[in-house]
Amino acid sequence: MTRTLTKTRAAPRTAARRSVLVCVGLAVAILGFGVLALGTGSISVAPLDVVRTLLGNGSRITNFAVLDLRLPRVLIALAVGAALGMSGAVFQSLSRNPLGSPDIIGFNYGATTGGLLIILLFGGGTLAVSGGALAGGLVTAIAVYLLAWQRGVRGSRLVLVGIGISAILQAINFYLIVNAQIADVARATVWLTGSLNNLGWSQFWPLVIALVVLIPLLLAGASRLDMLEMGDDAAAALGVRVERSRVYLLIVGTAACAIATAAAGPIAFVSLTAPQLAKRLTRAAGAGILPAAWMGALLVLVADFAAQRVAGASTLPVGVATAALGGAYLGWLLWRRR
Repeated sequence: MTRTLTKTRAAPRTAARRSVLVCVGLAVAILGFGVLALGTGSISVAPLDVVRTLLGNGSRITNFAVLDLRLPRVLIALAVGAALGMSGAVFQSLSRNPLGSPDIIGFNYGATTGGLLIILLFGGGTLAVSGGALAGGLVTAIAVYLLAWQRGVRGSRLVLVGIGISAILQAINFYLIVNAQIADVARATVWLTGSLNNLGWSQFWPLVIALVVLIPLLLAGASRLDMLEMGDDAAAALGVRVERSRVYLLIVGTAACAIATAAAGPIAFVSLTAPQLAKRLTRAAGAGILPAAWMGALLVLVADFAAQRVAGASTLPVGVATAALGGAYLGWLLWRRR
Protein backbone atom coordinates (compact mmCIF):
# COMPACT_ATOMS: atom_id res chain seq x y z
CA MET A 1 0.00 0.00 0.00
CA THR A 2 2.82 2.39 0.94
CA ARG A 3 4.67 1.61 -2.30
CA THR A 4 1.51 2.31 -4.32
CA LEU A 5 1.04 5.70 -2.64
CA THR A 6 4.69 6.55 -3.19
CA LYS A 7 4.45 5.72 -6.90
CA THR A 8 1.22 7.73 -7.21
CA ARG A 9 2.85 10.79 -5.65
CA ALA A 10 6.05 10.38 -7.66
CA ALA A 11 4.27 10.11 -11.03
CA PRO A 12 3.26 13.81 -11.28
CA ARG A 13 6.76 14.89 -10.23
CA THR A 14 8.32 12.67 -12.89
CA ALA A 15 5.94 14.01 -15.54
CA ALA A 16 6.63 17.61 -14.53
CA ARG A 17 10.39 16.99 -14.58
CA ARG A 18 10.15 15.38 -18.00
CA SER A 19 8.08 18.32 -19.31
CA VAL A 20 10.71 20.76 -18.11
CA LEU A 21 13.48 18.73 -19.75
CA VAL A 22 11.52 18.58 -23.01
CA CYS A 23 11.02 22.36 -22.96
CA VAL A 24 14.73 22.88 -22.32
CA GLY A 25 15.64 20.49 -25.13
CA LEU A 26 13.28 22.25 -27.55
CA ALA A 27 14.72 25.63 -26.52
CA VAL A 28 18.24 24.37 -27.25
CA ALA A 29 17.09 23.06 -30.65
CA ILE A 30 15.50 26.44 -31.39
CA LEU A 31 18.74 28.24 -30.53
CA GLY A 32 20.73 25.91 -32.79
CA PHE A 33 18.37 26.25 -35.76
CA GLY A 34 18.05 29.96 -35.09
CA VAL A 35 21.80 30.48 -35.37
CA LEU A 36 21.83 28.33 -38.51
CA ALA A 37 18.97 30.32 -40.08
CA LEU A 38 20.56 33.66 -39.19
CA GLY A 39 23.81 32.68 -40.84
CA THR A 40 22.46 31.11 -44.03
CA GLY A 41 21.61 33.10 -47.13
CA SER A 42 23.10 35.15 -49.92
CA ILE A 43 25.41 36.70 -47.31
CA SER A 44 26.82 33.72 -45.45
CA VAL A 45 27.76 34.25 -41.79
CA ALA A 46 29.60 31.68 -39.69
CA PRO A 47 27.83 30.51 -36.50
CA LEU A 48 30.42 32.13 -34.22
CA ASP A 49 30.07 35.39 -36.11
CA VAL A 50 26.28 35.16 -35.73
CA VAL A 51 26.71 34.85 -31.96
CA ARG A 52 29.15 37.77 -31.89
CA THR A 53 26.72 39.87 -33.90
CA LEU A 54 23.84 39.08 -31.55
CA LEU A 55 26.06 40.09 -28.63
CA GLY A 56 26.81 43.45 -30.29
CA ASN A 57 30.29 42.70 -31.65
CA GLY A 58 29.46 42.24 -35.33
CA SER A 59 30.79 44.03 -38.38
CA ARG A 60 28.71 46.32 -40.58
CA ILE A 61 27.99 43.48 -43.04
CA THR A 62 27.02 40.91 -40.39
CA ASN A 63 24.87 43.49 -38.57
CA PHE A 64 22.98 44.13 -41.79
CA ALA A 65 22.58 40.45 -42.70
CA VAL A 66 21.78 39.12 -39.23
CA LEU A 67 20.04 41.94 -37.37
CA ASP A 68 18.29 43.80 -40.16
CA LEU A 69 17.42 41.09 -42.70
CA ARG A 70 17.08 37.75 -40.89
CA LEU A 71 16.47 38.29 -37.17
CA PRO A 72 12.94 39.75 -37.55
CA ARG A 73 11.90 36.80 -39.73
CA VAL A 74 13.28 34.26 -37.26
CA LEU A 75 11.60 35.94 -34.28
CA ILE A 76 8.27 36.21 -36.10
CA ALA A 77 8.50 32.53 -37.02
CA LEU A 78 9.04 31.64 -33.36
CA ALA A 79 6.21 33.87 -32.13
CA VAL A 80 3.75 32.63 -34.75
CA GLY A 81 4.65 28.99 -34.10
CA ALA A 82 4.30 29.42 -30.34
CA ALA A 83 0.87 31.03 -30.74
CA LEU A 84 -0.33 28.24 -33.05
CA GLY A 85 1.04 25.55 -30.74
CA MET A 86 -0.73 27.01 -27.70
CA SER A 87 -3.97 27.44 -29.62
CA GLY A 88 -3.85 23.84 -30.83
CA ALA A 89 -3.17 22.57 -27.30
CA VAL A 90 -6.19 24.46 -25.96
CA PHE A 91 -8.63 23.18 -28.57
CA GLN A 92 -7.38 19.59 -28.62
CA SER A 93 -7.71 19.47 -24.84
CA LEU A 94 -11.05 21.26 -24.88
CA SER A 95 -12.53 18.88 -27.45
CA ARG A 96 -10.64 15.87 -26.05
CA ASN A 97 -9.83 15.01 -29.65
CA PRO A 98 -6.45 15.12 -31.45
CA LEU A 99 -8.25 16.46 -34.53
CA GLY A 100 -9.72 19.38 -32.58
CA SER A 101 -7.23 21.99 -33.80
CA PRO A 102 -8.16 25.45 -35.14
CA ASP A 103 -7.27 24.63 -38.74
CA ILE A 104 -9.53 21.55 -38.70
CA ILE A 105 -12.58 22.95 -36.88
CA GLY A 106 -12.70 26.21 -38.81
CA PHE A 107 -11.34 28.92 -36.51
CA ASN A 108 -8.29 29.38 -38.70
CA TYR A 109 -10.54 29.78 -41.74
CA GLY A 110 -12.65 32.32 -39.85
CA ALA A 111 -9.57 34.41 -39.17
CA THR A 112 -8.62 34.03 -42.84
CA THR A 113 -12.03 35.26 -43.97
CA GLY A 114 -11.79 38.29 -41.69
CA GLY A 115 -8.37 39.18 -43.06
CA LEU A 116 -9.47 38.66 -46.66
CA LEU A 117 -12.45 40.96 -46.23
CA ILE A 118 -10.13 43.73 -45.05
CA ILE A 119 -7.62 43.14 -47.88
CA LEU A 120 -10.05 42.69 -50.76
CA LEU A 121 -12.96 44.95 -49.86
CA PHE A 122 -11.33 47.76 -47.90
CA GLY A 123 -7.68 47.64 -48.95
CA GLY A 124 -6.59 47.84 -45.31
CA GLY A 125 -3.05 47.80 -44.03
CA THR A 126 -1.34 45.39 -41.67
CA LEU A 127 -3.04 46.64 -38.51
CA ALA A 128 -6.49 46.56 -40.12
CA VAL A 129 -5.87 43.02 -41.44
CA SER A 130 -4.86 41.95 -37.93
CA GLY A 131 -8.08 43.34 -36.50
CA GLY A 132 -10.13 41.69 -39.24
CA ALA A 133 -8.48 38.32 -38.66
CA LEU A 134 -9.07 38.54 -34.91
CA ALA A 135 -12.72 39.51 -35.39
CA GLY A 136 -13.27 36.76 -37.99
CA GLY A 137 -11.76 34.11 -35.73
CA LEU A 138 -13.84 35.14 -32.72
CA VAL A 139 -17.10 35.31 -34.71
CA THR A 140 -16.40 31.84 -36.12
CA ALA A 141 -15.64 30.47 -32.65
CA ILE A 142 -18.91 31.82 -31.27
CA ALA A 143 -20.86 30.42 -34.24
CA VAL A 144 -19.31 26.96 -33.88
CA TYR A 145 -19.93 26.98 -30.12
CA LEU A 146 -23.59 27.94 -30.49
CA LEU A 147 -24.22 25.40 -33.25
CA ALA A 148 -22.45 22.66 -31.28
CA TRP A 149 -24.42 23.43 -28.11
CA GLN A 150 -26.72 20.61 -27.04
CA ARG A 151 -27.05 20.67 -23.27
CA GLY A 152 -23.36 21.46 -23.25
CA VAL A 153 -20.67 21.09 -25.89
CA ARG A 154 -19.10 17.71 -26.60
CA GLY A 155 -15.78 17.33 -28.33
CA SER A 156 -16.95 15.18 -31.25
CA ARG A 157 -19.87 17.53 -31.97
CA LEU A 158 -17.56 20.55 -31.80
CA VAL A 159 -15.20 18.96 -34.35
CA LEU A 160 -17.99 17.96 -36.75
CA VAL A 161 -19.69 21.35 -36.63
CA GLY A 162 -16.33 23.04 -37.08
CA ILE A 163 -15.53 20.97 -40.17
CA GLY A 164 -18.85 22.03 -41.70
CA ILE A 165 -18.24 25.70 -40.89
CA SER A 166 -14.71 25.51 -42.32
CA ALA A 167 -16.11 24.18 -45.62
CA ILE A 168 -18.51 27.13 -45.83
CA LEU A 169 -15.74 29.60 -45.01
CA GLN A 170 -13.44 28.12 -47.66
CA ALA A 171 -16.20 28.65 -50.23
CA ILE A 172 -16.57 32.27 -49.07
CA ASN A 173 -12.82 32.80 -49.33
CA PHE A 174 -12.72 31.47 -52.90
CA TYR A 175 -15.68 33.66 -53.83
CA LEU A 176 -13.94 36.76 -52.47
CA ILE A 177 -10.77 36.00 -54.43
CA VAL A 178 -12.57 35.26 -57.72
CA ASN A 179 -14.45 38.57 -57.59
CA ALA A 180 -11.56 40.79 -56.50
CA GLN A 181 -9.19 43.04 -58.44
CA ILE A 182 -6.00 41.43 -59.76
CA ALA A 183 -3.68 43.57 -57.63
CA ASP A 184 -5.62 42.73 -54.46
CA VAL A 185 -5.73 39.04 -55.42
CA ALA A 186 -1.92 38.92 -55.69
CA ARG A 187 -1.55 40.37 -52.19
CA ALA A 188 -4.26 38.12 -50.76
CA THR A 189 -2.80 34.99 -52.37
CA VAL A 190 0.60 35.54 -50.76
CA TRP A 191 -1.07 36.09 -47.40
CA LEU A 192 -3.32 33.02 -47.84
CA THR A 193 -0.42 30.62 -48.31
CA GLY A 194 1.08 31.60 -44.96
CA SER A 195 4.30 33.46 -45.63
CA LEU A 196 7.08 35.09 -43.62
CA ASN A 197 8.51 36.82 -46.68
CA ASN A 198 9.00 40.59 -46.46
CA LEU A 199 8.16 40.70 -42.74
CA GLY A 200 10.27 42.98 -40.56
CA TRP A 201 10.42 44.74 -37.23
CA SER A 202 7.24 46.71 -37.94
CA GLN A 203 5.28 43.41 -38.01
CA PHE A 204 7.20 41.88 -35.12
CA TRP A 205 6.43 44.37 -32.35
CA PRO A 206 2.59 44.30 -32.61
CA LEU A 207 2.77 40.49 -32.60
CA VAL A 208 4.93 40.44 -29.46
CA ILE A 209 2.74 42.95 -27.63
CA ALA A 210 -0.36 40.87 -28.42
CA LEU A 211 1.33 37.68 -27.16
CA VAL A 212 2.56 39.37 -23.97
CA VAL A 213 -1.07 40.15 -23.18
CA LEU A 214 -2.44 36.78 -24.33
CA ILE A 215 0.02 34.24 -22.89
CA PRO A 216 -0.82 34.98 -19.22
CA LEU A 217 -4.51 34.61 -20.09
CA LEU A 218 -3.83 31.22 -21.67
CA LEU A 219 -1.75 30.02 -18.72
CA ALA A 220 -4.42 31.26 -16.29
CA GLY A 221 -6.93 28.90 -17.92
CA ALA A 222 -4.56 25.92 -18.03
CA SER A 223 -5.62 24.50 -14.65
CA ARG A 224 -9.30 24.67 -15.62
CA LEU A 225 -8.45 23.09 -18.95
CA ASP A 226 -6.79 20.14 -17.22
CA MET A 227 -9.92 19.63 -15.09
CA LEU A 228 -12.23 19.86 -18.10
CA GLU A 229 -10.26 17.03 -19.71
CA MET A 230 -11.58 14.74 -16.96
CA GLY A 231 -15.17 15.38 -18.09
CA ASP A 232 -17.82 17.98 -17.32
CA ASP A 233 -19.21 16.18 -14.27
CA ALA A 234 -15.80 15.68 -12.68
CA ALA A 235 -14.79 19.28 -13.40
CA ALA A 236 -18.04 20.60 -11.90
CA ALA A 237 -17.49 18.45 -8.81
CA LEU A 238 -14.08 20.11 -8.41
CA GLY A 239 -15.67 23.56 -8.45
CA VAL A 240 -15.09 24.51 -12.10
CA ARG A 241 -17.82 26.50 -13.82
CA VAL A 242 -17.82 24.33 -16.89
CA GLU A 243 -19.49 26.40 -19.60
CA ARG A 244 -18.04 29.70 -18.42
CA SER A 245 -14.55 28.18 -18.42
CA ARG A 246 -15.13 26.62 -21.83
CA VAL A 247 -16.20 29.96 -23.33
CA TYR A 248 -13.17 31.69 -21.78
CA LEU A 249 -10.78 29.10 -23.20
CA LEU A 250 -12.55 29.23 -26.55
CA ILE A 251 -11.98 32.99 -26.74
CA VAL A 252 -8.31 33.03 -25.70
CA GLY A 253 -7.49 29.99 -27.86
CA THR A 254 -9.13 31.60 -30.87
CA ALA A 255 -7.32 34.87 -30.17
CA ALA A 256 -3.95 33.05 -30.24
CA CYS A 257 -4.79 31.46 -33.58
CA ALA A 258 -6.09 34.75 -35.02
CA ILE A 259 -3.01 36.70 -33.91
CA ALA A 260 -0.72 34.22 -35.66
CA THR A 261 -2.91 34.26 -38.78
CA ALA A 262 -2.96 38.05 -38.82
CA ALA A 263 0.83 38.21 -38.67
CA ALA A 264 1.79 35.60 -41.26
CA GLY A 265 -1.39 34.29 -42.83
CA PRO A 266 -2.94 30.84 -42.23
CA ILE A 267 0.06 28.55 -41.69
CA ALA A 268 -1.49 25.10 -41.89
CA PHE A 269 -1.21 22.09 -39.58
CA VAL A 270 1.15 23.56 -36.96
CA SER A 271 -1.66 23.80 -34.40
CA LEU A 272 -2.54 20.17 -35.20
CA THR A 273 0.91 18.62 -35.02
CA ALA A 274 2.74 20.67 -32.37
CA PRO A 275 0.62 19.64 -29.33
CA GLN A 276 0.63 15.99 -30.39
CA LEU A 277 4.39 15.86 -30.88
CA ALA A 278 4.93 17.65 -27.57
CA LYS A 279 2.68 15.16 -25.77
CA ARG A 280 4.58 12.24 -27.24
CA LEU A 281 7.79 13.69 -25.85
CA THR A 282 6.51 14.71 -22.41
CA ARG A 283 4.17 11.72 -21.90
CA ALA A 284 2.30 13.94 -19.46
CA ALA A 285 -1.42 14.33 -18.86
CA GLY A 286 -3.10 17.69 -19.39
CA ALA A 287 -3.03 20.22 -22.17
CA GLY A 288 0.73 20.88 -22.07
CA ILE A 289 0.45 24.46 -23.31
CA LEU A 290 4.09 25.44 -22.80
CA PRO A 291 5.63 22.32 -24.45
CA ALA A 292 3.22 22.83 -27.36
CA ALA A 293 4.37 26.46 -27.65
CA TRP A 294 8.04 25.44 -27.83
CA MET A 295 7.27 22.69 -30.32
CA GLY A 296 5.19 25.02 -32.50
CA ALA A 297 7.98 27.59 -32.53
CA LEU A 298 10.53 24.94 -33.58
CA LEU A 299 8.26 23.54 -36.31
CA VAL A 300 7.66 26.91 -37.98
CA LEU A 301 11.34 27.85 -37.75
CA VAL A 302 12.50 24.55 -39.27
CA ALA A 303 9.77 24.60 -41.94
CA ASP A 304 10.69 28.14 -42.97
CA PHE A 305 14.39 27.25 -43.10
CA ALA A 306 13.63 24.18 -45.22
CA ALA A 307 11.33 26.16 -47.53
CA GLN A 308 14.06 28.73 -48.18
CA ARG A 309 16.64 26.06 -48.93
CA VAL A 310 14.32 24.10 -51.28
CA ALA A 311 13.17 27.19 -53.19
CA GLY A 312 16.67 28.55 -53.76
CA ALA A 313 16.48 32.03 -55.23
CA SER A 314 12.65 32.04 -55.24
CA THR A 315 10.53 32.67 -52.14
CA LEU A 316 8.56 29.57 -51.14
CA PRO A 317 6.01 30.39 -48.40
CA VAL A 318 6.42 28.54 -45.13
CA GLY A 319 2.75 27.49 -45.29
CA VAL A 320 3.58 25.23 -48.25
CA ALA A 321 6.19 23.35 -46.20
CA THR A 322 3.97 22.97 -43.11
CA ALA A 323 1.04 21.83 -45.28
CA ALA A 324 3.18 19.10 -46.88
CA LEU A 325 4.53 17.87 -43.55
CA GLY A 326 1.24 18.33 -41.70
CA GLY A 327 -0.77 16.52 -44.37
CA ALA A 328 1.47 13.49 -44.04
CA TYR A 329 1.16 13.63 -40.24
CA LEU A 330 -2.65 13.91 -40.46
CA GLY A 331 -2.79 10.82 -42.70
CA TRP A 332 -0.64 8.90 -40.24
CA LEU A 333 -2.79 10.03 -37.31
CA LEU A 334 -6.00 8.97 -39.02
CA TRP A 335 -4.45 5.61 -39.90
CA ARG A 336 -3.42 5.09 -36.27
CA ARG A 337 -6.94 5.91 -35.02
CA ARG A 338 -8.90 4.04 -37.71
